[in-house]
Parts: sequence; structure tokens; C-alpha cells
Amino acid sequence: MKKLIRNQLAAFFLLLPVASVMLAVPGSSYAQSATPELQSLQVGADDGLSAGSQLDFTVEGTPRGQASLTVRGIPRTIVLKETSRGVYEGSYTVRRKDRIAENSPIRATLRVRNRSTAANYSFPAGIAIASAPAAPTAPPAPVAAVGLKIDRFSVAPVDKIEPGADLRFTLNGAPGGVAEVNIQGVINNLALRETRPGVYEGAYTIRRLDNLSPSLPVVATLRLGDRAVSSTLTQPLIADAKPPVIRNMAPRDGESLARGAFTSVSGTFDDAGGVGVDPKSVRFMLSGRNVTAETQITPQFFTYRADLAPGRYTADVTAKDMVGNGVRQTWTFDVVAAAAAAPTTVPLQITSHANNATVEGGPVVVRGRTAPGALVDVKVGAVGAIAGLFGLNQNVFAQRVQADAGGNFSFSFAPQFPIPTTRYEVSMTSSKDGMTPTESRLVLFQK
Repeated sequence: MKKLIRNQLAAFFLLLPVASVMLAVPGSSYAQSATPELQSLQVGADDGLSAGSQLDFTVEGTPRGQASLTVRGIPRTIVLKETSRGVYEGSYTVRRKDRIAENSPIRATLRVRNRSTAANYSFPAGIAIASAPAAPTAPPAPVAAVGLKIDRFSVAPVDKIEPGADLRFTLNGAPGGVAEVNIQGVINNLALRETRPGVYEGAYTIRRLDNLSPSLPVVATLRLGDRAVSSTLTQPLIADAKPPVIRNMAPRDGESLARGAFTSVSGTFDDAGGVGVDPKSVRFMLSGRNVTAETQITPQFFTYRADLAPGRYTADVTAKDMVGNGVRQTWTFDVVAAAAAAPTTVPLQITSHANNATVEGGPVVVRGRTAPGALVDVKVGAVGAIAGLFGLNQNVFAQRVQADAGGNFSFSFAPQFPIPTTRYEVSMTSSKDGMTPTESRLVLFQK
């Protein structure tokens, strides 16, 4: 009996390690066969789903995996990065060729080790509505280095700076380094990939809320070990083949105006979609006399004021944009003695602003003087005056006002988006029964 018990005990202890192994196997097998889980997807956008908007994605799920997204209408996979345990984030800038809508399905895929899972999601309702822009951040200052240089830094110019357009940069320099591009106030640390030894390439897709002007500095930095060197882009971002246009000439071609204390001769430069007018290239001739030195000149306008004697005058203005496209505009006007002015013409004078004046933000009040009781039809248009500014060309005010018994009148307008250097073109026509109507134009610039 004792022998039988000893044999059973021995058999029991011999089986203990085996039992331990057998108990451990199911747990290990369960961990390896567990399917990863996708718990949620969050989507944000800084300007809806339009071209140039940045979409931000956040996925929560099983940690230590690789997450990606596909969106119907976007012909590429969006790769997400695990920023904290089980949280994967990534962004995508909508391109002009993308075809996405609020009902476009989103498919998320999460792979952990050799297993993967997928789930379908949709954009949140109302995401197509644009949101307010975020304040731009300044890029870091470029760093200089000795013994390391950038041979060439270039960009493939685009026809127009608009949302969804791609700026493709190329840097030639020492191989085996790390290259990046900064556009002041737009993008910091845009990485360039070394596609072949010493050649670094990368692209930036313009967002709708980018305040991207061709005059902004674009700086490339190449790092090799603890050394770095920078180079500023010298070529324009725009393939600008169109010359600027001179508009809003005052006095108008063929106009006769009564001689006053001073006569103002002016005009505005319009290089919409181009790189802007070079003020140093502007030359103004008045009846064969070079008066450029006495003329106020900016990239947006020119103004010359003088006491002109009665007679006929020929204005001749030439200018070039920043890439050399030239424009020339000539016109004539007459200055007549005050007594010679036709008494049957409705007088019209602006008393609150000089032509090409700068106005502050908020409502703009314009005052003038005309015949007592005359009707003044007013129209105000806003035009983007910054080269590369897109989407700004609209009517902001239209109204008929009547002068009081003293001939005084006034009106005010408030632009919806007071963007700096926006040009406001104000046209006024004063009319009264039995008199010839008079038209006048006023150009103002947003500060």
C-alpha cells in the first residue's frame, strides 16, 4: 500500500512541469492570436474640404501598430504616426485634383505584428464649412556654416498661387545630409528627401488659409553632422509671363478739369496673380518732362501733385514687374481756367480723402460736395492688391445718396475681410435735373 502511494506521488511530481507548460501555452497562444482593435477616428479641418485645406486625423486603437487611412477621392494612402500609447495622428493637405466630399467614406487600417483590422468611418457633419485661420508662426533663423555649401536651390514655378497647387523644391549640395525648407509665416521645416546623391526634393501643397505672397523669403537649410548652411530662393514662385496693368488713371483720358491750387495725376498698378510691380522701375513723364523724382511711387500706385497751368497734358507711365515684364500707359487731359468750366455740369468733389490714401480697419466714411439736392450713385469694389492673393475681387457697397441743401453728402462702407493692401475702387456719379452728370473715382488702400 505504501509503495503504491509513493508511485502515485512520484508520478504526480513528474507531471507538474508538464502541467505548468500546458497551462502557459493557452495564455501565450491567446496573446498572439488577439485581433487589434480600432476604437475611434477624429477628423478636423482648417478650411473644410476645399483645395488647400489641411485635414487632421486622430485614430485610437491597439498600441504599437501601424495605422493608415484611405479616403475616397484622394489617390494616396495617408500614413499615421503613433504619438502616444494607442493614439495615431497624421495630416493631409487637399490638392486641386482631389475629389472628396462630406459623404466620402474613410477606411482606417491598423496592423499589429502579423495581424490587421479595418473599419469604415465618415466625415463629421458640417466639416465642409470653413473655419477661422490660425496665426502663422515665424521660421527659425537660418544657420551659416563654413566648408559646407548649397550649390543650387530652385523651385518649379506655378502658373498661379492658389489652394491645392504644389510648390516643388530642389536642392543640390553635399550628399548624405538633411535638407529642409522654411517659408516665412507659412510652413516650417518642410523636409526634402534625397532622391539621389546630393539631390534633395520635396513639395508643399498650398492651403486655402495660407497668406502666401511671392515676395515672402523662402530659405533652404542643409545639415551635415553638426554643421549647417542656408540659401534663400532667388527665383520667383510664379511663372509670370503677363505684364502688369495700369488702371484708375486720374484725370481720365480726355477729361477737362478746372484749374485749382493743385492738380493730382495718379494711377494704380494691377499685377493680379503676378509677382508685383518693382517701384524702382517706374518712370513718369508729363508732357515730355521727367517728374519721377517728385512722384509718390509704391508697388500699388503712383501720385503726382503740382500746380499745372491751363493747357493740354500728356501723361506717360512705364513700369516693370519683379521678373521684368513691362507696361506702358499714355493718356491726355486738359486743365482749363476756372471761368471756362461749363456751368451746366454738376460739380463733384471728394473732401475726406485724397486719391490713393490709406484707410484704417473698420468702417470707411467718405464725404464730398456736389450741387444742392443732387443724387450721387456710389459703387465700391474690393480688389486683392497683394501679388499671389487669391479669392478677393468683390463688390462691397452700392447705394444712392442725396446731397443736402448745402451740397454735402457722405456714405460709409465696411469690408467683410479688411486684408492689408486691399484696393478699394470707389466710383461716384452725381446727377441733377437739367445738368450734365459728373463721374469721379477714388482709390483707397487698406492699411
